[in-house]
Amino acid sequence: MSIHISAKKGEIAKVVLQPGDPLRAQYIAENYLENARLVSKTRGIFYYTGLYKGKEITVGASGMGFPSIGIYSFELFTEYEVDTIIRIGTCGAYNTDLKLFDILNIEKAASESTYAKYAWGIEDEILSHQGNIFSTINETSKELSLDAKAINIHSSDIFYRKDPNTPEIATKYNCPAVEMEAFGLFANAQHLGKNAATILTVTDIIPTHEKISADERETALKPMMELALESAIKSL
Repeated sequence: MSIHISAKKGEIAKVVLQPGDPLRAQYIAENYLENARLVSKTRGIFYYTGLYKGKEITVGASGMGFPSIGIYSFELFTEYEVDTIIRIGTCGAYNTDLKLFDILNIEKAASESTYAKYAWGIEDEILSHQGNIFSTINETSKELSLDAKAINIHSSDIFYRKDPNTPEIATKYNCPAVEMEAFGLFANAQHLGKNAATILTVTDIIPTHEKISADERETALKPMMELALESAIKSL
């Protein structure tokens, strides 16, 4: 089995929610899943499986960046035969067209990264969500009266950078915000023929330095978590 996830065969559900932070995975398991059980804690990366409205869901962390989500999502798809991964995370907005707490359903991820090229021979610098889960999220957001904006995202290898201007690739592909994992997830799913989506909450407005406080984050991220859970059970 996987060398990075210690769950036994059958302990990971067909649909996985992937926040970056292990403690956020723990929060979702403890607050939303019934009979949640910790099935892996290798390297402090928690994976829980339980029931949401009677259907089995796994929630587990991806870590930060393409190398990390690349490993975890690949092993979930291949070793545990997961069908669908929904990344749930945070992002920073490049401009004030987006507001704090906005929820984004990512249509495509653009990146300067060589991850897809050297892992799978995928030369494209912009990759789409994979499968039908994106559409399911759009439909579910309307049912929940949430305005989940369908946009492109810049997936970057870099968190700190010398140049404060919006990177050229973000302008080229009309990406109003930045995060660090969606492109890697989409690349793995495209290569393996799996389903993948990314839902993000805007927690920082880069040009104005506005940000959601640590105390606000728990409440701020709840709508995104609920949207992901409701969408996940529709895909089962």
